[in-house]
Amino acid sequence: MEMAKASDEAKERFHSVVPDIPEVVVKPMFGNLGAFVNGNMFAGLFGATIGVKLADADRQELEGAEQTVPFGPAERPMGGYTGLPEMWNADGDDARAKAWVGKAFEYVAELPPKAPKAAKPRK
Repeated sequence: MEMAKASDEAKERFHSVVPDIPEVVVKPMFGNLGAFVNGNMFAGLFGATIGVKLADADRQELEGAEQTVPFGPAERPMGGYTGLPEMWNADGDDARAKAWVGKAFEYVAELPPKAPKAAKPRK
């Protein structure tokens, strides 16, 4: 499975569309980035593609109106995430990307916090 790496430009763009508030934590993930609230990922970066986790109605609206793309490796896209249209990257359409990332944040912020994983016993 090929893991696309995000360029510095893509990482900068991702940071620019993710809400800049204390509740949001951006972490590196396999050469890419993920944005989390309460331990749950609401947006991610895979190569140049930004993926968002949306409520079903919002996801259907976005996928029905825009040319969205699968999010993640082509062989195994991440379920529950929608890749924002690649043409938004070329157009530099950060306003629409920011709006959808904001909707993803609002949706995921309402989900129960992710429980921390139990520490593995030492051998």
